[in-house]
Amino acid sequence: MKKADSLTGKITKDVAGAASSNRTEVNKIAEAGSKARAASGHRDHVDAINQVFAELELAYHNQYHKAYAQEGSIGLAKKYWLECLAHFSPEIILQATRTVVTSQEYLPSVASIVHACEEAMSGFGLPAAGAAYIEACCAPNPKAEQIWSHPAVYLAGKATGWFELANKTEKQIFPRFEKNYRALCQRALHGETLVIDRPEALPEQISRTLTLEENKSRMAELRKQLKTS
Repeated sequence: MKKADSLTGKITKDVAGAASSNRTEVNKIAEAGSKARAASGHRDHVDAINQVFAELELAYHNQYHKAYAQEGSIGLAKKYWLECLAHFSPEIILQATRTVVTSQEYLPSVASIVHACEEAMSGFGLPAAGAAYIEACCAPNPKAEQIWSHPAVYLAGKATGWFELANKTEKQIFPRFEKNYRALCQRALHGETLVIDRPEALPEQISRTLTLEENKSRMAELRKQLKTS
């Protein structure tokens, strides 16, 4: 009986070890994929949320494991945070998280990260996507001559289409606006200067080439003035 129990224990241990090894390999592959995407200049929101939780675990180890002690709670939390932070770019999310982690002693809530994201955006003069959408929809004509919180808002509105913004519902058009706005935000965050293509002001006097008859008439007038002077 003891020999059978020992054999059973060994099999269980081997199976658990194999499962653990498989999980390790899967994690290594996922990590390698994330690194490859980051190296190629692409980081999606799922990668960003995973990185956020990794940094939170490192910075607030005991608080983190106490908060997410229940099985499956981390997965649910990541999904919830992803929904709450979806309006911000991955780079802004990571920057905001680093700011909070280095300044706050306690495990932050998603509200703290949202607030930090908004502050990070405002540091570049960039409003959040929702605020940018409202600004673009409410701007009067002519659009290019208005004062914008950031050129990215105007350019996103122009790329989306002013007619569409005015005539389609938020549910229909906001995703397109948000996509355009995020792309422009990334360009701004990487140092590109975005410029509004404002129309050139008309000159006070518009010059034109005189016709042959007008030239003859002008010359005759000048001769007449010279004779009488």
